[in-house]
Amino acid sequence: MYVTSVPNRGGKPTILIRESYREDGKVKNRTLANLSKLPAQVVETVRAALRGEPLVSAQDAFEVVESKPHGHVEAVLTAMRRLGLDRLIDARKSPQRSLILSMIAARILSPASKLQTARCLDNSSLAEELGVEGATEDDMYAAMDWLLERQGRIEKKLAQRHLESGGMVLYDLTSVWMEGESCPLASRGYSRDGKKGKLQVNFGLLTDDEGRPISVSVYEGRTADPSTVQEQVRKLKEDFGIELVVFVGDRGMVTQTQVERFMEQGGVEWITALKSGSIRKLKTEGRLQMGLFDDRNLFEFKSKHYPGERLIACRNSELAERRAKKRESLIASTKAELDKIQRRVRAGRLVGRGEIGLRIGRVINTYKVAKHFKLEIEDERFTYRVRRDSVAAEAALDGVYVVRTSLSEEVLSAADTVRHYKRLGRVEKSFRAMKTVDLKVRPVFHRTAPRVRTHIFLCMLAYYVEWHLRHAWRSLLFAHETDTSPTRDPVARAEPTPEAQQKARSKKTKDGLPVQSFASLLDNLSSVVRNLCRRHGGSEDETFSMTTRPSSLQARALELVRQNVGS
Repeated sequence: MYVTSVPNRGGKPTILIRESYREDGKVKNRTLANLSKLPAQVVETVRAALRGEPLVSAQDAFEVVESKPHGHVEAVLTAMRRLGLDRLIDARKSPQRSLILSMIAARILSPASKLQTARCLDNSSLAEELGVEGATEDDMYAAMDWLLERQGRIEKKLAQRHLESGGMVLYDLTSVWMEGESCPLASRGYSRDGKKGKLQVNFGLLTDDEGRPISVSVYEGRTADPSTVQEQVRKLKEDFGIELVVFVGDRGMVTQTQVERFMEQGGVEWITALKSGSIRKLKTEGRLQMGLFDDRNLFEFKSKHYPGERLIACRNSELAERRAKKRESLIASTKAELDKIQRRVRAGRLVGRGEIGLRIGRVINTYKVAKHFKLEIEDERFTYRVRRDSVAAEAALDGVYVVRTSLSEEVLSAADTVRHYKRLGRVEKSFRAMKTVDLKVRPVFHRTAPRVRTHIFLCMLAYYVEWHLRHAWRSLLFAHETDTSPTRDPVARAEPTPEAQQKARSKKTKDGLPVQSFASLLDNLSSVVRNLCRRHGGSEDETFSMTTRPSSLQARALELVRQNVGS
C-alpha cells in the first residue's frame, strides 16, 4: 500500500491510498481510501506509516528542559541595537558594557534594586542574550563605577545626534526621595514628590525640542532651581560645542538674574515666562491691556522693564475657568474650617489669642488662600471676612500668562514662541515616566554620591530607549496624540487627533488590534517564550531552542520596533 496524489484539473489533487497486485501476470492498482479531506499533517503521518517508519508523539520524542519569557526582551534589545546604544556606551565590547546594557533593559522590563535585578536576570532570556549569566550585585556595582567615568562622553554623543546650534533645548529640575540618611547628596528641600520630612536629591534633565533626553545632572536636595541653570549652559556651550544655545526653562528657573548672565555671556537666547507678581505689575502700569483679550487670546507688547525682549501675553479661557473653580473651592473649604474655630471660641472651648491664632494658621496654611481673608483675633473673640477685592484682582488674571523671549520675530513668531514654551511639558512627561510610571527611579537605595549619580544616569538611558519605543508603538498605545500642525491655536488646549479619539472610543487600532498601555504591551510580549528542548532521554549537549509563534499583536509590535526605531 502507498499514498499517491492524483492531479485534478482545476482543483486540488486527490489523495488516495492504493494497493498494487498481480492479475493474469499484470501489475494492477486499486484504490482503498480517499484521504483528500484529511489535514496535510495526517496524510503525511499515514504516508510515513505505510513506508514502515516508526511513529512517536512529540511528547514521547522531545521534552522541554526550560522555558523563559523572551518577546519583551527581544523588543527592548532590538530597540537598543537599532539605536546603537552599545557603541554609544563604549566602542569595545566588554563584560562591563554588557552588564550596563542588561541593567538598562531590566530598568524598562522590571525596575528593581540592583540586588533584585541581579537575582532576576536569568528569569527571562535577557541574561542569555547579553551573555551576563551568573552576574552578581557586586558585578553590577563595579559596572556602574565604570559607566560613571564615561557619562560625559556618552552625553556628548547624544548631543551630537540630537542637538544643533540655534535649536531649542528644554530643561527642568525635579527631586527624588532617598532611603537612608548616609548619602552626602541627600538633604531636606522642596519636595516635588510630596514626601515631607524625607531626605532627597535633585536632578536636572536636558532634552531636545521633542523631549528626547540628552543629559542629566544630580544636585543636593536643597539646591534651588535657578542655581543649576549656568552649569547647564556651560555644558551645552563648552562640553557639547553648541555655539548658539536657545534655552527654554520655566518661570521659576530662568529668573532675571539668569537673564542678565545670559546677556553677559553671549551666544545664549532664551524663552521663559513671567511670574504672577510681575504680570500684576505690568497690568497695574497699563502695559498689559486686558481689553485686547476681548477679540484674541494672544498679543505681543513691550515694556521698559524688559529692554530688548519680546513679551507675549496669552489667555486660556479653559484654564481661567478651572482656576476660578479651584479658588472658590479653597475659599469655601477654608470658611468651613474657620466656622468650626468660631464655634469653639464662642463656646469657650478655645481661648487665648495665641491658641486661636495657632489653630487659624493651620487652616490658612493648608488651603493657602490667606491673602483673601481679613482676620480679627482677640482672646475670646474671632471674626473673619472674605476680601472680595483681593479675589476680584486675582480673578482678573485667571488663565493669563506672559511668555518672554530674547529671540526676534524674524527668528520665531509669537505663536511659535508660545508653542516652544509649552513644550516644557515634555520634560515633565519624562520626569513622570522616570519617577513613577515605568522606570521608577525612586526610591533611591544607594548610599554614595557616585552610585546615586550613576543610578539616575542609568534611568535616563533607559528612558532614552523607552522614548523611542513609545514613538515606534504609538499606533498600538493609548498615546495622547494631539494636533501638532503649525496652524493650530498655540494657546488653547491641544486637542487629540481624530485617529486618537477613535482609538480611545473603540479601544482598537485601525487594524483591529487591542490598544495597550506601554506596560501592558511589554507584559503581553513576555508571553512569547523561548523553550530549550532536547530528544527525550538525550544528553545536555543535544539541546535546541524553539520560540513560540507570536500573535498578531506581538508580531506587529516587534515589526514596528524593527521598522521605526532608529530610522
